[in-house]
Amino acid sequence: MARDLGPRGRLERREQHDLSLFSGVSPRDNKIKTAVVPGQHGTRRSKLSDYGKQFRAKQLAKRIYGVLERQFRNYFRYASKRNGPTGENLLRLLECRLDNIVYRSGFARTRKEARQLVSHKGIVVNDGKNIRVVNIPSYQIKPEDEIFVREKCRDQGRVREALDLAQKRTTPEWIETDHLNFKGVIKRLPERDEMPLEIAELLIVELYSK
Repeated sequence: MARDLGPRGRLERREQHDLSLFSGVSPRDNKIKTAVVPGQHGTRRSKLSDYGKQFRAKQLAKRIYGVLERQFRNYFRYASKRNGPTGENLLRLLECRLDNIVYRSGFARTRKEARQLVSHKGIVVNDGKNIRVVNIPSYQIKPEDEIFVREKCRDQGRVREALDLAQKRTTPEWIETDHLNFKGVIKRLPERDEMPLEIAELLIVELYSK
């Protein structure tokens, strides 16, 4: 299972955005000492070309959701074949990944932690036909699907801490959660204003359409 193992603080400094890579247990400012872009020329403010803006938009989306280039390109190809705006289709595919749903539902503090919980067979999915353990982080969740945290994982410290932090976060309206029963239900697909606004999906479409 390929994943980005680079320094999290460096990634956030590079993108100049909060990528939700840290757990929130301790203040984020304690981990990221400066907002300067990493590298010996980080203090320089050079104007980005059109390609540079498109590239940075793509990198930001990849790093928010924790996917690598080949997988991201595949998502774009699937999105371009669907009805509707390609950029919004791309973001919906990323939002409906199982690891992202676990994170959005409040059962993990970060998407990376949610990915690990899924990979370690800690999540059950009920798609209306079957109830089964799914250990594929990229598994696509559909409307009316239900997810559960398995009983063996419910007493884990990281899950309990995630639920405590979830009380301070806003759960998206398109997801219904029942933290008492460790359950999440996907009511519908997210609208554009319910997905990360900092991602400029039109720039990503321009980049891959060349």
